[in-house]
Amino acid sequence: MAFLNPEGVIKAIGIDVGMTIADFGSGAGFYTIPMARAVGPTGKVYALDVQKSALEVVKSKAKEARLLNIHPMWADLDTLGGSHLADGSAHVALISNILFQSDHKKELLQEAFRILGAKGRIAVIDWAFSARGGPAADRVVKQEAAEKLLEEAGFSKVREFFAGDAHYGLLYQKP
Repeated sequence: MAFLNPEGVIKAIGIDVGMTIADFGSGAGFYTIPMARAVGPTGKVYALDVQKSALEVVKSKAKEARLLNIHPMWADLDTLGGSHLADGSAHVALISNILFQSDHKKELLQEAFRILGAKGRIAVIDWAFSARGGPAADRVVKQEAAEKLLEEAGFSKVREFFAGDAHYGLLYQKP
């Protein structure tokens, strides 16, 4: 079974040198580290998470990899303004395996919309079904439901992308 591949996702969503990325729910940096390499020293990756212990892991990994463009920040992503990023300050927001965890999905997506600049993109990756290591069946956010939430938040669909056998990948854009 093909599982999540950060480099493949980075390519699929079009992350490039010099971009500013917001990694919503970064955890220990599964995407943060490869995205920091992709944006290069002129880009920035904000690793946003509510778990301070996860942010400490990101800090350690960034230091070990000599990546000075990673900015770990404590964030409550379920509230508007909770990322602490400025309006329109990011090119891309990545939300991977977070939608199913949030009890405030609309607010989460509104926060992503707020921090993205015009034509900014949001990539949502989440579990397509309940699987080993994933959420319980009642927590899974089906792809159709995620698409509806993204459209209600004001985003327009760009395309779907492969995110592994157990996940879906959606790329949307802010007008």
